[in-house]
Amino acid sequence: MGRRPSDPFARKPIETLLKEMEGGERLHRVLGPVALTALGVGATIGAGIFVLTGQAARNDAGPSLVLSFLLAGIGCGFAALCYSELASMVPVAGSAYTYAYATLGELVAWVIGWDLVLEYAIGSSAVAVGWSKYLDALFRNQFHRAIDPRWLNSPWDFDVESHRFVWNKVAVRLADGSLGHVQAYANIPALLIMLAITVILVVGVRESATFNAWMVLLNLSVILLVIGLGTTYVEPKNWTPFLHKDHGWKGIPLGAAHIFFAYIGFDSISTHAEEARNPRRDLAIGILGSLLICTVLYIAVAGILTGMVPYGEIDPDAPIASAFQRHGTTWASGLITVAILAGITSSLLVGTLSQPRVLLAMARDGMLPQGFFAAIHPRFLTPWKSTILIGLTVGLISATVPLTFLADLVSVGTLFAFLVVCAAVWILRYRSPEIPRPFRVPALPVVAALGILVNGGLMFSLGPDNWIRLVAWLGLGLLIYFGYSRYHTTLKPDGPAEL
Repeated sequence: MGRRPSDPFARKPIETLLKEMEGGERLHRVLGPVALTALGVGATIGAGIFVLTGQAARNDAGPSLVLSFLLAGIGCGFAALCYSELASMVPVAGSAYTYAYATLGELVAWVIGWDLVLEYAIGSSAVAVGWSKYLDALFRNQFHRAIDPRWLNSPWDFDVESHRFVWNKVAVRLADGSLGHVQAYANIPALLIMLAITVILVVGVRESATFNAWMVLLNLSVILLVIGLGTTYVEPKNWTPFLHKDHGWKGIPLGAAHIFFAYIGFDSISTHAEEARNPRRDLAIGILGSLLICTVLYIAVAGILTGMVPYGEIDPDAPIASAFQRHGTTWASGLITVAILAGITSSLLVGTLSQPRVLLAMARDGMLPQGFFAAIHPRFLTPWKSTILIGLTVGLISATVPLTFLADLVSVGTLFAFLVVCAAVWILRYRSPEIPRPFRVPALPVVAALGILVNGGLMFSLGPDNWIRLVAWLGLGLLIYFGYSRYHTTLKPDGPAEL
């Protein structure tokens, strides 16, 4: 006895989505606008600003990185407006996956849901790698004891120029006192922080949000310290030439594409729609508020960093801490490093918190096994099984895959998700104009069209390697959809009849 396959172009009615909110196992509505904004800021301000800022300034944009952050922020702004309208209309878990299901059909919904798995899981892996780099900086600068690089780096790396994977050799002091290069084993600190985060997330979203709020306060405090103290060390000559010597004006969109990873976070607020106390109002506040806060801070930090250190001499692993260490402010470097670790921990927590909510929405629709991915813990009211699976998977990836490879892969996946959201709000506005919209995107379809153009342009700036990886990932997802999901989906044109 087999199941009839579903129609890959069938859409899930908005009315069905809203009715589903009234029954079954639901998540706890405990998050207000401040908590949601804090979650967005906590997810966004992390490895992106504290690690990728240095890499993008050094390799792509130079001092013009401030314009890269502005360009990326504009692209995110268009997407954020679209996210806000959809989230206020359909306040259920699932984010862009749910919106695509209601507007573009089941197949597109699966593709975007599978893409979100890439965005959040690989994104958290990249953040964990960044966390380990700053932990090493803390040990080196404050305790003068470096972590063995064999246990701090992935066993392989990706050579951008030759477009191939290579074994990762790291410099260590050998027994005879000489400096040699040996094979790296794994990034153990990244694995350990992921295991700790997983335990926190299984306990409950209220506890996670409280922990995150304190980390965000500490994070914002240190960023303001970086801006305030850093201005005293800025040398305007470091901003000249303003453009990168190798890339010129092209470095601005190139830098924006590579640091787009730094903006991942505000969209994760939409995955917590089912846990918002007043989702029709609070989600828009959280999404737009967190994006505005982060964009302003990013531009300020990028300007300070490139003003403190010539962009060609910026430390790509721990740029902020190293910049202050360079100017002899050891106390500030130590304090900033500790706070940065807290901020990256917050980013890691929210990113890992969001992933199981997407899997939960997909499992409720039958796209994934419900007994596992839709299981809610009877005491903690969290999707505990999928949280543990994600935590272990992200930990293993972060221990074995380099940061640059992860960050670019996440950026292309996120940009793709933003394209779908911009298209979805445009389609739904004309297809279902009667549905109440507590928040409406102004100047539609202009905003949606600009979001598609800007984010699509940034996708092309990332180069063919990242497109190949994205296509390969989506291809794997399509195998799962046609082999399992379309035979188990709960949305059938004439009910779940069996052959």
